[in-house]
Parts: sequence; C-alpha cells; structure tokens
Amino acid sequence: MAVKDEKMVDADPEQVKQKKQKLKKKGQKGEEDKEADLSEEDLELKKNLELMLERAKDSDAGVQRTALDGIAREIRESTTSMTSVPKPLKFLRSHYKEMKDLYESIPAQNRNKPALADIISVMAITSGKEGDRESLRFRLMGSDDQAGSWGHEYVRNLAGEISAEFQHREEQDADVQDLLNLVSQIVPYHMSHNAEPDAVDLLLEVEKLEWLAQYVDDKNYSRTCLYLVSCCAYLAEPDDTAVLRTAYDLYIKCSKYVDAMRIALRMNNHELILSTMTSCPDNLHKKQLAFLLARHGVLLMYEEEEEDAMEDAPQALRIVIADEELREELRKINSNSRLSEMFLSLARDLDVMEPKSPEEVYKSHLTEGRAPSGPAVDSARQNLASTFVNAFVNAGFGQDKLMTVIPETDSTENVHWIFKNKDHGKTSATASLGMVTLWDVEGGLPQIDKYLYSRDNHVVAGALLAVGITNCGVQDECDPAYALLCESVNHDDPNVRIGAIMGLGLAYAGTQKAEVQELLVPLVTDTDVKIDVAGFAALSLGLVFTSTCNGDAIEAIIQALMMRGELELSSPFAKFLALGLGLLFLGRQEAVEPTVEVAKTVNERISKYAQVTLESCAYAGTGNVLKVQQLLAQAGEHIELKEDESWKAVHQSSAVLGLGLIGMAEDLGNAMAHRALEHLLQYGDTAVRQAVPLTLALLNVSSPSLNAVDTLSRLSHDADIQVAQNAVLALGIVGGGTNNARLAGLLRGLGSYYYKEPTMLFLVRIAQGLVHMGKGLFTLNPYHTDNQLASGVALAGILAVLHSCLDLKATIGGSQYHHILYFLTPAMKPRMLMTVDKDMNLLPVSVRVGQAVDVVAQAGRPKTISGFQTHTTPVLLSVGERAELATQRYLAVNPVLEGIVILQENPEYIDSQE
Repeated sequence: MAVKDEKMVDADPEQVKQKKQKLKKKGQKGEEDKEADLSEEDLELKKNLELMLERAKDSDAGVQRTALDGIAREIRESTTSMTSVPKPLKFLRSHYKEMKDLYESIPAQNRNKPALADIISVMAITSGKEGDRESLRFRLMGSDDQAGSWGHEYVRNLAGEISAEFQHREEQDADVQDLLNLVSQIVPYHMSHNAEPDAVDLLLEVEKLEWLAQYVDDKNYSRTCLYLVSCCAYLAEPDDTAVLRTAYDLYIKCSKYVDAMRIALRMNNHELILSTMTSCPDNLHKKQLAFLLARHGVLLMYEEEEEDAMEDAPQALRIVIADEELREELRKINSNSRLSEMFLSLARDLDVMEPKSPEEVYKSHLTEGRAPSGPAVDSARQNLASTFVNAFVNAGFGQDKLMTVIPETDSTENVHWIFKNKDHGKTSATASLGMVTLWDVEGGLPQIDKYLYSRDNHVVAGALLAVGITNCGVQDECDPAYALLCESVNHDDPNVRIGAIMGLGLAYAGTQKAEVQELLVPLVTDTDVKIDVAGFAALSLGLVFTSTCNGDAIEAIIQALMMRGELELSSPFAKFLALGLGLLFLGRQEAVEPTVEVAKTVNERISKYAQVTLESCAYAGTGNVLKVQQLLAQAGEHIELKEDESWKAVHQSSAVLGLGLIGMAEDLGNAMAHRALEHLLQYGDTAVRQAVPLTLALLNVSSPSLNAVDTLSRLSHDADIQVAQNAVLALGIVGGGTNNARLAGLLRGLGSYYYKEPTMLFLVRIAQGLVHMGKGLFTLNPYHTDNQLASGVALAGILAVLHSCLDLKATIGGSQYHHILYFLTPAMKPRMLMTVDKDMNLLPVSVRVGQAVDVVAQAGRPKTISGFQTHTTPVLLSVGERAELATQRYLAVNPVLEGIVILQENPEYIDSQE
C-alpha cells in the first residue's frame, strides 16, 4: 500500500496531461476509423442526418419543419422491418441528449414540438435508459399520427411500456385515459398485421379484453381464439374465465358453433351449452354438437314444446327442438345409442373381432425362467385375474371366450366361468359380462337378466353391477337401468346393495338424474348403514352429479362425515365420502371454499384428507400455481407418527395426487409435476412415496412416455411393497388401451419375477389386461378434442380407482372389493376417428395422422402435425396425435378431427384427374 501511494505522489502533472491528450487522440482516431469503415451511402446518410439536425435548431419554423420531416422520413423508411438497429437510429444515438434539450428549448405553442417528440419517442427504443419509459412519455407528448406508421418494432416496444406504466398508475390510483387512447390505436394495428397475440396481451394488461370483439373478423378469429384459449392455463382466476368467455363470444360472432361449444364445455357453463345449441342455425352442425356432447358425457333433454322443457329438475339441460325427425336424430346421437354399432364397425374394419383369451394376453410361453405352475394356476386368485383381463380385453366386443360361451355339458370340466370363482370373485365375474357387452343395451341386458334371479347373492350383485356397466355412457328411452337397479338399493344383503349402488353410479354418470339422488342420499346420511355401503353411495352420487355443486348431495355427505364415529372414519371407505364430495366440485375452483371451511370442523381422522381432496378436485386441470405450492408444502412435511397414528399422514397421499390433478392440463404443468414427484420420491415419507406412482399414472393416462414407464418400472421393485403394488397398477393405467409392446414385455417380466406373490401377480395380470384393453382400440385418457377438454365423468372414474389404491390391501388388492376396478368404465372410450356423411353413413376418406404440433402464436400457416402417415378412415389416434384431411374434397363440420366427425362435400373442389 505504501509503494502505491509513493508512485501516486511522484507522478508528474505534465506527464499525466500528455497521457490524457494521447488517449483523446486515440479516441478521435477510433472514430475516424469507424467513419472510414462506412460505405459512401452510409457516410452520406450520416452527414445528411447531422445537417438536418442542425437545421432543426433553426429559429425559422418552416426550415425546422422541413428538417424534422426529413429525419422522420429516413427513420420510417428504415424501421419497416427491424432485424438490427436501423442506421438512422444508430447515427443519431450520439445526438439523443442534444435532441431532448432541443425539445425542452422549443416553446409550447410551436407546432413542430409534437413532431420532434415523435422522433425522440422512436429514438428512445435504442437510446433511452431501460425502465425510464421515455418512448411512451414522448409519444404521449407527440402528434396524433398513428403509432403504426413508425413500424412494428416501435409499436411492440410502446405496448410493453404501456403495460408497465398502466400497472404503475393503477398502484398510484392515477388517471389512465391517455394510455387507453393509445391502446385503441395499437390494437387495430396489431390485429391487421398478424400480431393477434400481442393485441391480446396488451388488452389483458390494461384490463380491456372486451375491446377485442370489434377488431376480430373471419380472417383473424382463428389465431386470436387459439391464443386466448392457450393462455387461459397461465392466468389466475377470474381472468382465466374472462378469457374463455371472450373466446366463446368471438366464435359465436364468427358463427363457429362447434368451437364455441368446446369453450362452453370447458367452462362447464350450462347456459352457454344450451345457448350454443339453440342459436346454431344449421342442422348438420347441430348433429356435430350432439356428437361432441356425447363424447364429453353431457346429456341434453330434447323436448317438443316449451312447457315440456320447463318441467322436472331445474338442473337438467333441456332444449326445445320443434322438428320431430331432427329431435329424434339428436337424441340418438347425444345418448350414444349408436356408439356400440360404430365401435364394432371400427373393429371389423381393423379385423380384430376375434375374441381373445387371457392366455393370449399373458403370453406365458414367451417368459423365460420362472412361471407359476401346478395347482396354483387354477387358484381362485388366478381365475379372478383372468376375469378382469378377459373383461378389459374384450370390452365392447359382445363376445369372449369365458363369459358368453355356453358350456356344452353339465360335467365339472365345463362348469360356467362364474362358478370357477369364489364368493366376491363371482360378483366381479358376473359384472364382467357387462363389460363385454359395453354400450350394447339391447344385446347385453338379455344375457345379464338370467343372473339377476340367481340364488347366490354374489352373482346377483355382479349382475346388478353388469347392468350399470352396460348402460355406462348410453341413455336408453326405456331407462332399463333404473328399473332394474332401484329396488335392490335397499336389499338386505350389503353386497347386493353395493352392486346396485355402483351400477346406478356408472349407468347415470354425469346425467344429474334426480331419482338417483332420492335413492342414494338416505343411504349416505343413515348412520345405521354400514360405512362401506355409505362410501359407495357417496362415490356414486359424486359420479352422477360430477361438477354440479349439487346442494342436497353436498349436505348429505357433510352430515355423514359429522355423524359417523371415529372408528368408521378410520375405514378406507370413509375416504370415499370425501372423494364423493370432491367430485361434486370437480373443476369449480373458488365455489369449493365454503365447503372446505366446513370440512375443517369434522373429525380430525378425516378432516385434513377431506380438505385436501376438495381443493385438489376443485382446481383439477387449472394449473393453479398457488394451490400447487400449498399441496407441495403439505406433501413435504415430515410428520412424527406414533403407533396407530398413521391416519395423521393420510392427507399427504391425497396432496400428492392433487399435484398431478392440478398440473395435468398442459405440458408445462405436467413437466413441473414430474420434477416435483422425483423430489418427493427421494425425500418424502411413506404415505407420500406410496402415492407417487399413482400420480405418475394420472399425469400419463394412456400415454406410455419413456420417462414415466422407466420410473414406474424402477418403483415396481421398490422395498416398500405398497409402492411396488401401486407402481404395477399404475403401469396398466399408463398403458391403458395402447397395446404398447415395450410395456407388455416389461409386465411379462414382472409376472415371472413375482410368480410366488399372489397379490403382486394379480396386479400384474390386471395391468396386462389394461394395456391390451379393447384389443388396443380404447383409451382411458379423460382429455379429448385435441387435449382441450377433460371429461368430468372420465376423470371421476379414474380418481375413484386411484384413491382406492391408497388402501390397496383393503380394496382392489383384497378379497372383497376388487370390483372397484370397474369404476374405470366411464373413462373407457374408443380412440377412433370415424368420418360420416350427412345421413350418418360411414364415409371412408384419406387422412394424415401425425404428432400434434403446437402452433399457437406462430407466424404464417405452420404445419399442425409432423411425421405423419396417410390412412383411410376409420383410424386410431393415440394421445398426442392429431389428424387432418388429406384432400380438400370434403369439409369437416368439426375443425378437430377426433371421434365421429361429419363431412360435407366441398362445393369449390375440382378433381385434378378430371
């Protein structure tokens, strides 16, 4: 330090002066070199600009005006497309402060002052300090010229500064009218220059989204609405609903009724659903709307006159259709009465009608080494597994090799499959007949009917459940399901009661049928009824009234939670009460808050579980970050448990499932949930780790991604047996209906690994059956219509199975309640694209099927699919795939090619071969 000080003292002032002069000369030389690098044109432009800048300082207003117009012209010509900093702005950068000083010196009454302010405003893009918002400040002091005349980049910069200034003024409670005037100039510019996302963002920032409608037309509605719907997932409530409502209004304005119905269903707004159907003028479009409603699980009541439409329950969706022929056609479509016929025509087209036996799924001959052998092969457990595999694999085909085959003689070798099962196994075996005849009410019920009069109550319970399964998602005019099931709900045998209750829940899932409510509510509230019966009744209520916030059902379940004793609330079926309550609020967001407050007052054994389940169901698919943080905090908590205190941590399992439920809607939330689950696996307690495989299944339903399958494969060998069991069943849900070869091989390996453990082997077999569900023609994924809509009843069915897996030993893995697996029925849908003509006859056309590409806010007309193959309809669509018509010969009534799509001939099409 001393040496340094000495040097500073000894420095000669003359030397310092010489050094400074050298540096100055060097700087001037550098500037001269820069000027020497400029081309002759650039050098001339620089000199012209500097000359005009000097003239702008002239006291003569005319000379000043000419100079400013010259500078403005040069800037405008260079800022039309901005890939780098335009040369005029680059050359004027060093004069920025000089121009601001000039502006201050010009008198207020001088007409040239606003013109100079406009130029400074543009220069501030490159010369102004970040955060000063000088571009906006000078723009507000400038002329009334359109901001768009200075180019797109200037307008975008201005929009950004308006957003920041608007937020600042809102905090200060200051006037924002001048900013709004500027917004009304910018938005039309954006809308007419293919920058619709920028216009939407600006209007969202200044809280004037309602202005958008006046600038939308047939040319830009598609990009605008696509962006609105996409950004909905990243907005907090109530902005998310406002954005969807705006998109709905725009679609209606442009007469795009199918798109509008998609938004109405996403909002779960019954008024908008009815309004869309009523206002649609075209009968063909009305039929397509009915197909969309049927796929989503929403049933409308089509009435002849206004008086009829006003009768009965106010919640029922009733609509008046005067034309009798149209009314009957819409009723048929909406009730899914032709679904079985359509599905079987798909199966015939793909040549998969031949029934499959369980052994054809297991493929035991391919398994190397150990395999179950000897007397264990014909054990009741193995037969039960074969029952479920047979049910899932042959679902909807109407024929199989176990249930629909009639034994030739009465010898013991040819005894019917049902009686090769023990006790509750007979229930599941009889119920599997409903799965085999799924959707075929006319063909299935006569086959099931004979078992309804059996002397064995287990068989009767299975037959009642089979009735419900066959009718699931299909509504018949005669309403046979209710007639067959209603009396058995109050049967003396609890098994028969549970069969009838489950049957009602599945048959009327999502229909809001008032008669079902009248039957089930007393079972929930009566404390003399066993907790398992009450639990199933609550779950069936949740299925029938999914997302409706039905007051009577809510009141009944809360009453049950309050009245039941501590011992009963410790039962796994008490969780069904909480889940049934959650399903009533599925996707309803803030509507759940009063009920959550009430749930805090119930017994501590179930209170936290009920609260977490309610909140996670209410915010399902919203991607709400605050709720995710809240659930992560609960899942990450380390609770010290004494003996017999496992109930204190039970809510953590529900919190982990909630993470998947909230984050499953869009790719970003899905990826973040996967990362959170990895951390929970490493650091979480037992209850948390047990729920991780189930949450992975929820995030990847019928979508066997490499990452999910590898993680679940690893967990299937976990030291904690319940984690391993849940992982095996999760593999089945992840591969549901995909016929995924890698997954099938992996499960065969697990079958040989766990050959000595009956429960694990049973679950492996179930998973194999799920992977080959419907011979690969089904999907379990609740999201449909290009992943934009989540079917509430499908999600409810999956949640019922996943929540029961939190107590696998007492439910699916036990000997009594394995038929809970049939709750997957509402989620089972054909993953097909079938095209029909206006008369509803099959119309084979060429379509391109490939991986869906996200084209939101992309410029031009980008390709919506990649890596496509061309097929002739009907075709199968996997999760993440999208289809488009290969030719322009036909026009699709539904812009999203999925499910059953009506085509009409294109009047402008000219065949190139003619």
